[in-house]
Amino acid sequence: MYAVIENIFFEIVNYTVLFIEGVGVAILVWTVIKAVIDLFRKNERLRLDLAEGIALALEFKIGGELLRTVVVRQLSELLILGAVILLRAALTFLIHWEINIESKGNLIGKNITKTAKDSEKKKAAL
Repeated sequence: MYAVIENIFFEIVNYTVLFIEGVGVAILVWTVIKAVIDLFRKNERLRLDLAEGIALALEFKIGGELLRTVVVRQLSELLILGAVILLRAALTFLIHWEINIESKGNLIGKNITKTAKDSEKKKAAL
């Protein structure tokens, strides 16, 4: 009886992990398609939108890996999963750091442009 319940639990977790990671892959594919379209449209937020989409996809992938640790049966599998989780977490951290820098850069660039335009208007008014 215990083995049957364990097998059912194992299957439920595996299908849930597959679904969560599938959502992550779908988000990544959608983000790349949107980025290619934005590339042709010369969207200023292209890098920022792409980084945000990749970060969101990685969060889903990390969630799937964390859930996978529930059904690990051997220490070697746990070590591999731990390494994968650490790598994905590091990538997510770096992408969030880049998003913050890019966001601040966009704000600074917009403020400089606005200040320059305001200065030109004042000069023209004189």
